[in-house]
Amino acid sequence: MGSAIGDTLPLAVGIAISPVPIIAAILMLLSPRARTTSVGFLGGWVLGIAVAATVFTLLSAVLPQGGADDPKPITAVMQLVLGAGLLFLALRQWRSRPAPGVEPPLPKWMAGIDSMTAGRALGLGFLLAAVNPKNLLLGAGAGLAIGSAELGAGPTAVVLLVFTVVAAASVAVPVIAYLAASERMAAPLERLRGWLVHNNATVMAVLLLVIGVVLIGKGVGNF
Repeated sequence: MGSAIGDTLPLAVGIAISPVPIIAAILMLLSPRARTTSVGFLGGWVLGIAVAATVFTLLSAVLPQGGADDPKPITAVMQLVLGAGLLFLALRQWRSRPAPGVEPPLPKWMAGIDSMTAGRALGLGFLLAAVNPKNLLLGAGAGLAIGSAELGAGPTAVVLLVFTVVAAASVAVPVIAYLAASERMAAPLERLRGWLVHNNATVMAVLLLVIGVVLIGKGVGNF
């Protein structure tokens, strides 16, 4: 179980350090419906992460594994494909970096956050967690690592829980902190939002590059 947690932690951090959902959560916390929309968004974010990781865990668990020292060509190919996908996304992120002094554009849907309901916020959180290509690849990598570890139901649930908690932490922490001390958190959240907007592409490009290389290395090792 410890090995499976170790394999999935970098992937969970990759999901956690996703500037767009963090920016969305901060904008909700600074909106007129801060409490209801932020809690709804957090619920959808956690649910999306958990569902994606669980589905891929179940799918990978049915792959033929063989002995501990035997080659695992199917797992290896999947890891290579996932790693290549992450490298492609890393390149796209790097090329999308804004020029110095240029204000990066935000997704158009963020303009409607002030009027968003809790239900729509929940759906948005779920989509950003489970359907976003980057998070989908990272969730698939985590599910592949957990399923191929051949753990029992209990240990698998624990690994999935740890993965979900770590991956959701970056959205959960500002939401919980704001709910606990809204007046003191407004200014720090606005500063964090500004930093993330300007450094989104660079942070994600470096992170996806590292995780992609790690997955490719694991894939080569499984042949």
